[in-house]
Amino acid sequence: MNIDILVNPNIAYLLLVTGFVLGMMAVFSPGTGLLEAGALLCFLMAGAMVLYLPINWWALVILILGVFPFLLAVRYSKKLYFLVISIVALIIGSVFLFDGPTWAPVVNPILATVTSILVAGFFWIVATKYLQVASQPPSINLEALIGQVGEARTDLNEEGSIYISGELWSARSNQPIPAGSHVRVIERQGLILIVEPIVPPGK
Repeated sequence: MNIDILVNPNIAYLLLVTGFVLGMMAVFSPGTGLLEAGALLCFLMAGAMVLYLPINWWALVILILGVFPFLLAVRYSKKLYFLVISIVALIIGSVFLFDGPTWAPVVNPILATVTSILVAGFFWIVATKYLQVASQPPSINLEALIGQVGEARTDLNEEGSIYISGELWSARSNQPIPAGSHVRVIERQGLILIVEPIVPPGK
């Protein structure tokens, strides 16, 4: 079987981008394991293809350099020209990421353009909103959370999320707690709540 049929640079590119997106989403929503597994699967599949697709290292450098104007776009959210510069760098780096027999793009330029705009725009919105929320003072007294009862929204395998006092919080437990269980806050470490399961009577 011809290896060119199985190795498609456009699919390899999409798998790399999807793996990156899932990996970043796993950072913001830890504890489920599904996002991490999806990111790992995408990277493994893309890696198998990349073995047969030589990388343009100068294009990879442009992709990495495109991160810096993106960070400036997040820091100065009203200066959108930083975001435009970042997207242009992402498009150029994506189109020429894989080396071909000629200087013609290997990754479809339309695919790279649409993907770069969607990914950069999505993470720009998420990052700017996150910074806005992080810069605001807590809406409730953090110390008052200790002793309160909430609900585990994800499986707590050391880390996860709980819903308490009308808000979603990152939480940590010393023992596995399944999603949907009621938990009690016993300690606070920064913005992470340490919880324990509430065992129903008779158990």
